[in-house]
Amino acid sequence: MKRNEFAGYGGYPTPMMHGQFGYGAPAPQGCGCPPQYCPPTVFPTQYDPGTVDPAQQYVKTNLFNKVVSHVHPSHTTTVNKLHVNHQHFFPHTESCVNECCETHTMCGCPVNPCCPTMPYGF
Repeated sequence: MKRNEFAGYGGYPTPMMHGQFGYGAPAPQGCGCPPQYCPPTVFPTQYDPGTVDPAQQYVKTNLFNKVVSHVHPSHTTTVNKLHVNHQHFFPHTESCVNECCETHTMCGCPVNPCCPTMPYGF
């Protein structure tokens, strides 16, 4: 297993490597060497002006319990009622009568069997 050449330097070349091809100079092509990097320039830390948030509001509630008695008297009167139901019945019967009316109408004169009729019927 190959040891990382840049271990302990945050991925930047070791100080010994700076002099090989000149400080920050690119390595010649085809030599199999890793690229050369300049060490980072660290600037002083910058601070923005502080911001103050609005005050956080809190509500503290105190609860006091008090009992006030209210008396509401009541009275119940019981009323017993008797309901009498008078039932009236009206029985009714039916009958049926069939009537027949007859009429006898005389449509001409009866023929007297004793008298001969005329030869031609008139």
